[in-house]
Amino acid sequence: MYIKQAFKSLHEWWRYLVGIIIIFLASQIGSIPLLIAVMFKVMAEGGDIESIQDPNVMMTVLDSNLTLFLMLLSFAVGLLGVYLVVKFLHRQPFVELTTSRKKIDWGRVFFGFALIAITTIVVTGLDYYNNPEDYVLQFNLVPFVILAIIAIIMIPLQTSFEEYLFRGYLMQGIGVLAKNKWLPLLITSVVFGGLHLANPEVDKLGNVIMIFYIGTGFFLGIMTLMDEGIELALGFHAGNNLIAALLVTADWTVFKTNSVLKDISEPSAGFDVIAPVLILYPIFLLIMAWRYKWTDWGGKLFGKVEEPNIVSDENAESQTFIE
Repeated sequence: MYIKQAFKSLHEWWRYLVGIIIIFLASQIGSIPLLIAVMFKVMAEGGDIESIQDPNVMMTVLDSNLTLFLMLLSFAVGLLGVYLVVKFLHRQPFVELTTSRKKIDWGRVFFGFALIAITTIVVTGLDYYNNPEDYVLQFNLVPFVILAIIAIIMIPLQTSFEEYLFRGYLMQGIGVLAKNKWLPLLITSVVFGGLHLANPEVDKLGNVIMIFYIGTGFFLGIMTLMDEGIELALGFHAGNNLIAALLVTADWTVFKTNSVLKDISEPSAGFDVIAPVLILYPIFLLIMAWRYKWTDWGGKLFGKVEEPNIVSDENAESQTFIE
């Protein structure tokens, strides 16, 4: 029902094309403050403006907390773009982009958040205990408090933008157009992973890390289709990024923050890069399947999306399925 309910709203193919363009433009508008701030900083210090074309330079010109805030601002504006497109272009209630349930299940959001947050803290704690030489304790109260405020507010907006765009808007849009579930799962997962090619982690670890990014896209997509909503994905994604930003940073990661720990080890693209995809993600899915009584895996992941009969009122604001 999650994909199928998009039929209740305006769902012509051109609306999704226009919607993607609007959302892209919104996110680009949101990135302008970061560009302006970096340009002013470089000019004030007599630097070369052309140097900011290098993403690594651009991310290190400003204070790390300010950089993080301005970087995440583009996602917040992008999320606003998704909301406006869904509301006015598709005339779809935002709750129907979130879930097939009558209202958002916040218990699912918090469960997804807690699952990855606890796992990340435990795994990092064990690694710190076994390999203390790989970390530097860099906790500084004032910068950390500022980081925490920014992260707690802005990172959920960043991850929500990505989830509403990929597991929500595109999953439903491709699903109602292709009339199946496997194609939107495949496309959204590959595109989601591919957009991480610009991350500094790829330069440091090589293209093998794309297995992790694309695998994460499939994991979140499977979670969405099996649970008939993106609540679990919203919580999981937010928990992953938020705890990562607050707990550990490194010079070669996309989030360079005033976190508690700094990883100073030399990274390598070993089995640990793909272990989450091969080991942790299947375990997480089994835990969720047990908790939420998931059934009919084949139908929910590979089944058809058939257009139902719909009864509409005169002004097309209220539509109902007839099975």
